[in-house]
Amino acid sequence: MASTIKIFAIFSIISLFACVTNAQLTPFFYSTTCRNLQGIVRNAMRQALSREPRIGASIVRLFFHDCFVNGCDASVLLDDTTSFTGEKNAFPNQNSIRGFDVIDTIKTNVEAACNGTVSCADILALAAQEGVALLGGPSWPVPLGRKDARTASQSAANTNLPPPSASLSTLISLFAAQGLNARDMTALSGAHTIGQAQCSSFRSHIYNDTNIAPNFATTRKATCPGPASGTGDNNLAPLDIFSPNRFDNAYFQNLVTNRGLLHSDQELFNGGSQDGLVRLYSNNFRAFFNDFANAMIKMGNISPLTGSNGEIRKNCRIIN
Repeated sequence: MASTIKIFAIFSIISLFACVTNAQLTPFFYSTTCRNLQGIVRNAMRQALSREPRIGASIVRLFFHDCFVNGCDASVLLDDTTSFTGEKNAFPNQNSIRGFDVIDTIKTNVEAACNGTVSCADILALAAQEGVALLGGPSWPVPLGRKDARTASQSAANTNLPPPSASLSTLISLFAAQGLNARDMTALSGAHTIGQAQCSSFRSHIYNDTNIAPNFATTRKATCPGPASGTGDNNLAPLDIFSPNRFDNAYFQNLVTNRGLLHSDQELFNGGSQDGLVRLYSNNFRAFFNDFANAMIKMGNISPLTGSNGEIRKNCRIIN
């Protein structure tokens, strides 16, 4: 059945691809200069997932946090130095985003096969797609041809990335600022069908909100002490209680029963404009997969650096 799902998703997304891709990017960008690129990325992601299934969600989140800050330019991968301030220590990223070592490994493998050819921005985009597909989600053709940024913006990271406390209107507004509509936003939120979140990001929801199933809140409180305790901030809980290591539509089924882990998750099903779409996705995984892949392509096309802009970094963590 998994192969049937992926074949369905591939053909559905190809039919949408021409409508959403950036004219400067193409899935065939490295077809002559690095022919085995996708295989290299897939093998590295398969190995990383075998060690830690959670890493698939981490890479998707890393890609999202990159694209929402000055476009998909690998700026999120840059380390701070004495003379350079990157985005890793912005409030939404600090002690939160992860998976840099996986991207480093892929970059090393790619450089060994195709020296100085493939950008870190494209590697991140491909790794996100492979992580989703290897965990049972849809496949889609990844537009390629991005260059890597020589700059970063900690202030934009603090401003542009949706916090877990965001209301529905705030979520819609922040995604709209990146050229993504409310349907894209809800579909992309479905990435929370994999991965985990820290207690500090959902504590307020389980202790203070009323739109949460009581038994679910009780379960989560067992490993996320109340604010008065002053402990447990980094304790983890699955974003999807049913299948946290499989990319499916269970996240939306959770929302319909008021079992969204984050306040911002449950905002998608709380008497607002996205309720109908959440119900659709909860009942129809094909609709979710199709919209998710389409939205990932759109997100990957946010303000790419192409042509003579940017560079191909030798090391994803530092500017050449």
